[in-house]
Amino acid sequence: MTGTEGDVEGSVEGVGGGVPRRTAVGGYLEPIRAGGALLWREGAGGTEVVLIRRPDRGDWTLPKGKLKNREHTIVGAVREVREETGLTPLLGRRLPPQRYLKDGWPKQVEWWAATPADPGGGIDYPPNEEVELVEWVRAEEARDRLTYDHDVQVVDNFLAGPATTFPVILLRHLSAGEKRTWNGEDLLRPLDGAGRADALALSRLLGAYGRPRVVTSAAARCTESVLPYTVEFDAPTHTERAFTVHQPSAGSSAAGGPSHSVEEARKAFAQILAEGRPTVVCTHGELVPHLMAEALTQLDAPFTQQLGLRKGSFWVVHVASRGGGLAAVERHAVRA
Repeated sequence: MTGTEGDVEGSVEGVGGGVPRRTAVGGYLEPIRAGGALLWREGAGGTEVVLIRRPDRGDWTLPKGKLKNREHTIVGAVREVREETGLTPLLGRRLPPQRYLKDGWPKQVEWWAATPADPGGGIDYPPNEEVELVEWVRAEEARDRLTYDHDVQVVDNFLAGPATTFPVILLRHLSAGEKRTWNGEDLLRPLDGAGRADALALSRLLGAYGRPRVVTSAAARCTESVLPYTVEFDAPTHTERAFTVHQPSAGSSAAGGPSHSVEEARKAFAQILAEGRPTVVCTHGELVPHLMAEALTQLDAPFTQQLGLRKGSFWVVHVASRGGGLAAVERHAVRA
């Protein structure tokens, strides 16, 4: 290992503990944004990870790359790994980001553990000017072969936690028309133009985690939020009354306030966690904090101060497949 990629001297606060050289002292520099994934599998000799060799630098590193302008971190990480290895990653648990200097400018790389979409397929990657070799390497050997300390730290972070996990994705529905301007039944209030556009983008984000089933509120704004994903990935889906917030129409016997039961919603969400299957739950803002609290309670995990979500945002709770337990939590908005 030779230290920090692109910058032999210097460190970034929170990584090396020192003050970076050749950069703004006492100030802030917007970091270069990048994403990558540690691809892993169980081989005959134990856990193996994918390394790449770049001919222009003569180094061994993990697949990653800079995000395009306004590109979502998830989309960029998947794209870069596919471009550099020929393998499509299915994202597992989120790993801690790595921060270091790149030619004197701070760079932040977001990382995931991931498995190949085709676990039985080999590596068929033609050498090019950017990547000349792509290899599966035993994790212990990878630590010695990797050129940069920050890549070794990614491997160590992966080995420190559970390898096999499943995601439970808690989504607040996308942008819908305003209640005050909608004259029809509240359950039928649809997504607006922005929401429909975001539903198409959401499909790629959810698909990066594989093919999780969908359990959704019966409200149109929820079912429409996940419709492009369920069609594109042929994901099984059903509606759940417990996750449905119903605003009774004027004149009905139930008029006076939204109709939903927090207790029933938490019970249904706890059942999903117990089933151990990758799942997307699409629901309403009123229920999101309660469902997230249920997840953290079930997993015996600490609470964050902000459990709620804005429209078009989602939590991803990664649960250890063996024995349960919280493996990671991440939060995203559909728009980068």
